[in-house]
Amino acid sequence: MRLGKQTWRFEHDLYIQSTGTCAGPLEGKGPLGDFFDKKYNELHCGEKNWEAAERKLMREAVDICLKNVNKKPEDIDFFMAGDLLNQTVTSNFIARETKIPYLGMFGACSTSMQTLALAAQFVDTGYADSVLVAVSSHNATAERQFRYPTEYGGSKPNTSTFTATGAASALVSQTPSSVKIKEATIGRVIDWGIADANDMGSAMAPAAADTIERHLKDTGRKPTDYDMIVTGDLSSVGSPIVRQLLWERGIDISEMHHDCGLMLYSPEQNVMAGGSGTACSAMVTYGYIVNLLKQKKIQRVFICATGALFNPTVNQQKETIPCVAHGVVLESAGGE
Repeated sequence: MRLGKQTWRFEHDLYIQSTGTCAGPLEGKGPLGDFFDKKYNELHCGEKNWEAAERKLMREAVDICLKNVNKKPEDIDFFMAGDLLNQTVTSNFIARETKIPYLGMFGACSTSMQTLALAAQFVDTGYADSVLVAVSSHNATAERQFRYPTEYGGSKPNTSTFTATGAASALVSQTPSSVKIKEATIGRVIDWGIADANDMGSAMAPAAADTIERHLKDTGRKPTDYDMIVTGDLSSVGSPIVRQLLWERGIDISEMHHDCGLMLYSPEQNVMAGGSGTACSAMVTYGYIVNLLKQKKIQRVFICATGALFNPTVNQQKETIPCVAHGVVLESAGGE
């Protein structure tokens, strides 16, 4: 059923049946490293180029997710995936390998919750019994596409974020597990007039604030009804902004707000304002937060992943950056 204008409350019991996560070298050494299924010690991941390395990360995450529940690709109804590269080429190539009916998704760094929300909708309405979702990003592939190749060694301001290297996958079905998918809120595109590609946190914060506010109004809940309200990758720049914007609207999330871009790395890891990238919120969600829900250390979390919807060409043409945020409510359920 629909709550308000933007929120879906799923009518059936839907679950994250399984997950798979792969991390790059810096992410594996971060504070959440123990929660990832597989970690690589170098950015090439044993491949000949950065793009092939990113494909390997998504392939491994998908394989782990399926193996955890003894599933094969032919057992899955649909595959929804996305990444940051032009034409979502990483996801396309993995879909070519799995041969699962495929829907490519792009919401920039919000793709993790976009795919999860739509997968849940497919299962809830009976159009699928099981849907596999996956996202990936790689620091070197993103730098080559959006800024300068890593080898260039260009300097960056402190407002810049660091694209996470990793991938994460989840299987959505009605098979009971420890993590239930309760609701999803689809965000609106918000443009605050920011054109600086090195300040994604400020650009995305208004979209996150809008989606969080509308989710709370649609559901009739208060921030205190959640153990955690998690944003995707607003970083140390955008996180204070989203809290201030909501405070001005009478909503205080300061006690339960966390940001994936700040959770993924330690302050000593020199990632400037924090982490970003399609994999950032997915790795934190499917690796760390799902684990907290399984152990019943938290009961309910709203994950609001944020994305900047631009490309290098329009940015060079001095266009401002439109942004979006999609959110999903996960709850702790019964035993697996």
